[in-house]
Amino acid sequence: MLKILHTADWHLGKRLQEYSRLDEQKLVLDEICQIADREQADLVLLAGDIFDSFNPSHEAVELLYKTLHRLSKNGTRPIIAISGNHDSSQFVEAPDPLAREMGIFFYSRYDTVIPTGKLESGVEVLHSESGFIEVKLPTFEDPIRIILAPYAHEVSLKTYLGEENREAELRKILSEKWQDLAERYCDQRGVNLFLGHFFFVKEGEAPEPEPESERPILHVGGTQALFTENLPPQIQYAALGHLHRYHAVDKNPCPVVYSSSPLAYSFSEADQQKQVVMIELEAGKSASYTPIGLKKGRPLYRKTFDKLPETVQWLEENPYCFVELTYQTKDSIDAATRKAILKAHDGIVNLIPQIQNTRDRDELTLKAEDLEKDMLSLFKLYFESVRGKEPNEELMEVFKEVISQEESK
Repeated sequence: MLKILHTADWHLGKRLQEYSRLDEQKLVLDEICQIADREQADLVLLAGDIFDSFNPSHEAVELLYKTLHRLSKNGTRPIIAISGNHDSSQFVEAPDPLAREMGIFFYSRYDTVIPTGKLESGVEVLHSESGFIEVKLPTFEDPIRIILAPYAHEVSLKTYLGEENREAELRKILSEKWQDLAERYCDQRGVNLFLGHFFFVKEGEAPEPEPESERPILHVGGTQALFTENLPPQIQYAALGHLHRYHAVDKNPCPVVYSSSPLAYSFSEADQQKQVVMIELEAGKSASYTPIGLKKGRPLYRKTFDKLPETVQWLEENPYCFVELTYQTKDSIDAATRKAILKAHDGIVNLIPQIQNTRDRDELTLKAEDLEKDMLSLFKLYFESVRGKEPNEELMEVFKEVISQEESK
């Protein structure tokens, strides 16, 4: 029985506005390494968006290399990593010749062909071509075939697909490419996998929303998403990256699964349980898979309060998190209230005032006859609709002065 750990969307170097997440990333990647050891994973699949930017920081790069070195167990546990839409394809593949000696295979360019041959660890690359690798582990009898589908911008995809297919539908052409690879390599005498960073949906179902922190993935030729039916029927498990929530898209032709990001990276992901996925596979049999929850890192919460004591109490009771806090008030948040809230917690990312109207909205709706009123009357109506009360005399005097200056011009 082959045991595979599927993870994705690490986004190393990611920030939450002014807050660095690097210390949390160290903790959660350590947790992933512990899970791989505890579950005795034979292989690791990393489905793209390794870094958060094309030019990652030195600290982010160092964290990646240290983590993958540990995960690979001196090359005895191979790691197959593809690039996502946040990654530089050149940067991701740069360390490949050295990393490959440790059983770590980076793949980000469709014109790349991974060299065949046997490594010192006993791991052997049996076959390789554009978009495909077949490996043999010394501890597992059956060969492992993986169709590789990293994210690629439009020019790269057209080069890979061929100039004669520039106007063809992306779904159809990719499906034909993958099917060709599957028919030539993916028989029932081996384990057959798909590793991709694309936006997949089940045809006829509403797509999952892309996360707020994620750049919308390229949709070429008007194609909004790829369909799960575009995957070859020989595939036993499709390991995907891009969506940050754990999501099993479909069961046919095989489990098609987004593993989730290891941390919540935007408040649209608040309250999500982050996961990695453990897969068990044998040649010619259906895959079984189990999501395993991750516990490290600061959770993200969206909270709404209207009283200062309750606000401060909740913040003091929940110190290890990031918060988008909406504070309901009849007026703007005064300086003393703002200071008390910010002093109570070091992870308030956004403090949003929500002005409560105290009057019935129907009373504040402009009617046709209101347009005949003078400017002062219209200003009063506007102020009441926003603040729920009439402007004071001092403000009215300022407004009169502004009007008089405009009229004099």
